[in-house]
Amino acid sequence: MARDPRADILEDDLFPKQKPRIHRVHAHRSTDGTIHFNTGGGFMGINNRQPVQLHKGKIWHFSDEEKSHLMLATAAFTFALGLLMAGGILRINAQGGLEQWLAIVLLSMPVMLIAVGPAFLLHEIGHKIVAKKYGCWAEFRVDPSGLKFGIAFVALTGFLFMAPGAVMVAGLVTRRQNGHIAIAGPAVNFGLFLIGIPLGGIILGLTGATESAAYLEAGAINLKAMVYDIVFWWVAANLGLGFFNMIPFGPLDGAKIKDWSEPVWFCSFMTFIAIIYMWWTGVFSPIDDVALRIAGWF
Repeated sequence: MARDPRADILEDDLFPKQKPRIHRVHAHRSTDGTIHFNTGGGFMGINNRQPVQLHKGKIWHFSDEEKSHLMLATAAFTFALGLLMAGGILRINAQGGLEQWLAIVLLSMPVMLIAVGPAFLLHEIGHKIVAKKYGCWAEFRVDPSGLKFGIAFVALTGFLFMAPGAVMVAGLVTRRQNGHIAIAGPAVNFGLFLIGIPLGGIILGLTGATESAAYLEAGAINLKAMVYDIVFWWVAANLGLGFFNMIPFGPLDGAKIKDWSEPVWFCSFMTFIAIIYMWWTGVFSPIDDVALRIAGWF
């Protein structure tokens, strides 16, 4: 007699013919009935099996705790990006001294907040909305150790490697639904990448911003250079973040997407790689070949 696939929820199949189709995502129920989410070993530095309270209501719902976590992650991420633009603390002398270096950090932070903030926030919200659509509990939780490590790393090296946190999901989903939840984040980034090219071109045309330059020149703030970098980093950050999360490794989205559908993962991953390759080699530049041409119409 054929095995009921729902049994995978309760026990392991001693003679599996295929991977189980029903998954318990980050979920654990204690003897008193309390539901916990489980990050599976603390890769992100988040406490394992933290109690959660399922809530009912609209899909677009954010608890007070989740809002505070999102704001903290966004603030820390923005500060780290400001340090990145200044080259880290070892570049203080090269940037003309402490005052000049601080000016670069402070002026870069609003640029990065506008340009890169939505790439990070909307990526996570994409996961959250799809997970809740499938009946799961889903909320963003910050990773304190990831924030500390990321800020220290970029401050000392001038390179950014940071895991601000992630959307925690608890519930039962099929392999297909789990793939949909995972691909929602990169899909949001790809959509923002596409939208940012023509919209950025219009903004560049209206403001007359045509190239990147120092934000502070002769004691005056160069707003045009800041606007240009907002457009550039919006496009680049969404493309880069989408590509990075499509890598099929560990907790990244690519591993879950590939587990659901290898063709979908392959086509999506190769789309990001192809665009990055063409941009890197100069074959096609979304900024120079499209956005700046649109800007020329104004």
